[in-house]
Amino acid sequence: MANHKGSEGTVHVGTDAVAEIRSYSFEETVSTIEDTTIANDAKTFKAGQTSFSGSVDVFWDEADTAQIAMTVGASITIKWYPEGADSTDKYYTGSAIVTSINRSATIDGMVEASYGVTGNGALTLSTV
Repeated sequence: MANHKGSEGTVHVGTDAVAEIRSYSFEETVSTIEDTTIANDAKTFKAGQTSFSGSVDVFWDEADTAQIAMTVGASITIKWYPEGADSTDKYYTGSAIVTSINRSATIDGMVEASYGVTGNGALTLSTV
């Protein structure tokens, strides 16, 4: 079984790699539909609709094409590459809407930004 260091990963918006990444996360979920009948002793469920969301935390870079493309309300294609973007690596891709941007700075730190996205359709596992 393979495992990977976090530093191997990258995130792309469209074809552009996001620069200055500090961390990222993404989550897939599925709703459940109860199908319990009166004859059941315990509740039962079926899988419903899937969804995904995620975030990318960066050192803010006003010259980065990918960061500039992530404006609140923008529809983007986002790709998460947990193991890198080399040939045969796996990655997750989907259409998403940028739902939030948080920018922050401290006197003894860097200017940072966090971009939140909500999926608009399915998240797909693909191979580079």
